[in-house]
Amino acid sequence: MAFPMVAGFFGQMLMGWADSIMVGKVGVTALAACAFANTVTMVFFVFGFGAMSCVSVCASRAFGAGKKKETGEIFYAGTVFAAVLSALLAGLILAGLPFYEKLGQPAELVQESRGFLVMLALSVFPALVLTSGKFFSEALSRPWMPFWVVIGSVALNVALNWVFIYGNLGSPALGLTGAGIATFLSRLAAAAVLFFLLFRGNFYRDYLPRSFDFQKVLGHFPSMARLGFPSAFQVLGEVGAFALASLMMGWFGVQALAAHQIAMTCIATTFMFPLGVSIAMSVRVGHAVGAGERCRVRPISLGGVALAAASMGGGALIFIFFGKEISLLFVDDAGVIALAVRLLVIASFFQICDGVQVVAVGCLRGMGDVRVPLIWTYFIYWGVALPMSWAMAFLFGAGPEGVWGGLATGLCIAAFLMGGRLWKKSTESSQNPESVRSVNLCNQLDCKGLKKRRKRLERVFLGFFPSPSAPLSYRSSLRLSHGFR
Repeated sequence: MAFPMVAGFFGQMLMGWADSIMVGKVGVTALAACAFANTVTMVFFVFGFGAMSCVSVCASRAFGAGKKKETGEIFYAGTVFAAVLSALLAGLILAGLPFYEKLGQPAELVQESRGFLVMLALSVFPALVLTSGKFFSEALSRPWMPFWVVIGSVALNVALNWVFIYGNLGSPALGLTGAGIATFLSRLAAAAVLFFLLFRGNFYRDYLPRSFDFQKVLGHFPSMARLGFPSAFQVLGEVGAFALASLMMGWFGVQALAAHQIAMTCIATTFMFPLGVSIAMSVRVGHAVGAGERCRVRPISLGGVALAAASMGGGALIFIFFGKEISLLFVDDAGVIALAVRLLVIASFFQICDGVQVVAVGCLRGMGDVRVPLIWTYFIYWGVALPMSWAMAFLFGAGPEGVWGGLATGLCIAAFLMGGRLWKKSTESSQNPESVRSVNLCNQLDCKGLKKRRKRLERVFLGFFPSPSAPLSYRSSLRLSHGFR
């Protein structure tokens, strides 16, 4: 389940990389305006995506409980929620147009970004609606279909960039504004295709009510808001802390900011894997909670944490041994490369902690625990990490490495607190009377599922190996694998 989600996040990153590379050929001003517009709108998009996580949790719980129609109602409610939220966020982006010049940016840069900002504001609606359908399909354990839709939208975005940015196929050369048009159209097409596949697919028909009951849809709004908005503010707190750290790096000059950008690109790439695992764990934990099988919460959570830690450990080794080679892919400036290598070494020390904390937050979200992680996020990043970054960098003279040292400290504290919270909540979940009764049910379901799996695979196995000893050998290996599971 996690792999297509991870690949989908990589696809979204490819869309941003494609915009930057293709806009960069227009000119330095256009590229700087693109970076400025993306920085401004990132806050709004991150908040929207965080709020839409409620669709994944609520739908997965209903699916786990076997409530098919309620699962579809949650999807409808999520789509309406996305429409209302996108109107609010787009309005805020457009309302800020007269004030962006006051952020200290050059006037020609702000003027160049206006058309792009307008198109990004319009694309909030298809982006959030697409997210609603994507999370709904993933909650039903069907992650591959939205994955291919996202990949197709990336390819369409590149093609439309070629048309509108450079003025091909009879279109005028619109530059950065053309990139915004391409982004809007590709997101709109992706949302339309995904919804068409959802309503035409045979599997989804049992889950989608034929009539739209507005009262039932509105009835899901309170529970979705209780889960969605704390998650949105939590993600916003973490992203905002890293954005402020980027501002601190800019105070040390162009070289420090360039090295910071290289290191941030690297850790953002490795972070896609635990982020996908985190969303998958939210769905899996939601299935278990909805089905009343809370005995499965701890094994699912520990498996996700171990998977994320192992993957991020591999990323840490790559940063340690190949940091210079990675930096050479971006620039050939010796000073920037030397600093980027040192920052990547610091990043290697918090890679595992970063993976653990994001998966733990995902598991807690699946259990409906979002308020305490929200409070801890602002305490960790804004109360500890950022003050420590400033003190280490400027008060104690550690320079750019001090900024990253404070961030590393914050991520390690987050892993300890979020991991401890996950252990506590999963322990409480497994010890309450309802969960104790569900343990026997889980064991019965495992036994039934094992017997069915054994009979089905034995028939396949015997088709290839008709030897009398084959079934016994297979049974032994199956028991062994089930024991490890």
